[in-house]
Amino acid sequence: MKIIIVGCGRLGSGLATTLANDGNTITVICADEKKFKRLPADFKGTKILGIEFDKDNLEKAGIERADSLISCTESDEINALVARIARNYYRVPRVIARLYDQRKVDLYNALGIQIIATTRWGIARAKELLTFSHLENVMSIGNTPVEIVRITVSSMMAGNSIRDLFPVTEVQPVAISRGNQSFIPTRTTTLEAGDILYLSALGDTLEQVKRTLDL
Repeated sequence: MKIIIVGCGRLGSGLATTLANDGNTITVICADEKKFKRLPADFKGTKILGIEFDKDNLEKAGIERADSLISCTESDEINALVARIARNYYRVPRVIARLYDQRKVDLYNALGIQIIATTRWGIARAKELLTFSHLENVMSIGNTPVEIVRITVSSMMAGNSIRDLFPVTEVQPVAISRGNQSFIPTRTTTLEAGDILYLSALGDTLEQVKRTLDL
């Protein structure tokens, strides 16, 4: 995957190192050259020194071809701006912004920005959000045909209830991760773009799930 990381603090540098070591194509943008020292000497990605929200820097990083972007500078305002540019202008499929001020959670959610909260979410969770595919098998339940899958809710799916999209009772909701909150939904829960939806499904109904997602 091609992933852009904006900001090279503890979270940004940790993500960049981990994701690059996993074989992803990583570009880090940071306005503070000293912060690049957080990256290991054998860092396999690309470093761009400059203003994080500058159009030229974002395009130099390859934002038009990026699969994911996370903005994790020390500024909520910069993070929100970069996330909105990536999501609304360049149509990056998966965009995340780091949020320090929890009073802004509702505002970010209203803007459709997936957020991670500094005090509760770490590198492992951010990596998961940035890299999992549109539909991914999470686990099988013992020696049964039951599978747990997770789905990134697209803008085309948003506004529908789980029951609207998956009417058969063999597909049941397990959990939704929305913003920095997770909850147990019902079949009548309305989905929002960017939701991470976990479903349980019998093996022979997975094809219907894929057809619904046009996979």
